Amino acid sequence: MNYPVENQTEIILDSIADGVFTVDSEWRITSFNSAAEKITGIKRREAIGRHCWNVFRASICESNCSLRRTMQTGEAIGSQPIYIVNSKGDRVPVSISTALLKEVGGRVIGGVETFRDLSVVETLRKELEGRQSFFDIISKNAEMQRLFGILEQVAINDASVILVGESGTGKELFAKAIHSLSLRSGGPMITVNCGALPDTLLESELFGYRAGAFTGARKDKPGRFAMAEGGTLFLDEIGDISSALQIRLLRVLEDRIYEPLGGTESVKADVRIVTATNKDLEDMVEEGLFRQDLYYRINVVKISLPPLRKRKEDVPLLANHFVVKFNRIMGKSIRGLSPEVLPVLMSHDFPGNVRELENIIEYAAVVCKNNLIAIENLPDYLFRGLSENMDEKKRSAVPEDRSWSNLEKQFLYDALKENAWNRKATANQLGIHPSTLWRKMKRLNLEAPRQYAGNRAPSSGNLQTNTDHFSVE
Repeated sequence: MNYPVENQTEIILDSIADGVFTVDSEWRITSFNSAAEKITGIKRREAIGRHCWNVFRASICESNCSLRRTMQTGEAIGSQPIYIVNSKGDRVPVSISTALLKEVGGRVIGGVETFRDLSVVETLRKELEGRQSFFDIISKNAEMQRLFGILEQVAINDASVILVGESGTGKELFAKAIHSLSLRSGGPMITVNCGALPDTLLESELFGYRAGAFTGARKDKPGRFAMAEGGTLFLDEIGDISSALQIRLLRVLEDRIYEPLGGTESVKADVRIVTATNKDLEDMVEEGLFRQDLYYRINVVKISLPPLRKRKEDVPLLANHFVVKFNRIMGKSIRGLSPEVLPVLMSHDFPGNVRELENIIEYAAVVCKNNLIAIENLPDYLFRGLSENMDEKKRSAVPEDRSWSNLEKQFLYDALKENAWNRKATANQLGIHPSTLWRKMKRLNLEAPRQYAGNRAPSSGNLQTNTDHFSVE
């Protein structure tokens, strides 16, 4: 049976598992196959004739449309991950490819876009991340996993908790997790940065005041204790409060009552206290800068958060998380890091911890013009650190030619040596596949010393996984 050309085209398109649609020069949909109907939940008859952005409502429609870029430049785009919104209002992850649509004479008459449903892939990715995340805290580090395990036990009672760690290690995220797991999760969680306010303002901020307590106090104002009633009050940078305020806070912890400024009656405080500091309060107690009795009151349960430099295996996970985050915020479609970027990040000590890594990825996402963050997208100071952070012995081992290859070779050598030339352990630490590490070793002519010769490299025939870039797909 002979079908008209239009019907033949429709039959072919409907046999394809990927969604396919075409648009004319006015951006109106001219064809819409069965897979597109299934993925979007929109019937063909409802889609044809409408502007494509009204049908797909994708994450890139408004500012970074791939099909528009193809129509303007003639350049086809392949396998770009984005989100569309289906007929139910749900976000659906898809991978899109675009091309020009031409008639027989070569004149451009529109564009064609194919899209593949990545929902199953996304679900698997989330399940994997779920094993490595806990209430937005992302880590596969053994110590962090141990802390995840004890948080539920800590959270179920009202014992005071102090979170200790350097700035940027995620103390507020831990405080939120404690509140979310507690019996007070239905109440509010109120955060106060004790280091951000002068002492006089901090006192009124915490305890509130009555009308007439001072000039300008025309009416009562509740403090953070009152706002946190029935919930959790998180006091960040507790080491910065004055001696006078320490006494008032001690009374609240001991008697569970306080008086607003200018008030004459005590108010009961039904609040769970969680504190945090980046200072050594024990040293401050010895120096007389922090009250010992208050220290013991807030230090019922102490949780020490390791800095990022002591859990380097989390750098790839966190970098991936931040790429996804800034893709969403900036409307970009960055797939991940190019091969040479991760070693630079892994060699950095991160004095600013997770917050610094987030800033690095944000900067890279802003300046990145491609679908992979390249080495030129990283802040300059990271490269100064590659040589400055080496001790004299390591520095002397780096050749005079400080090309990226030499720096990468030195970095991999140090990582392998640290792991006794165990490639699997080294690859796990670096967040790459062992076969990727092996290929890098071959390319850089890195061989294990004789005493480690038993750790043979896998044969090329066994290399099945290509992870030459760190992908967020």
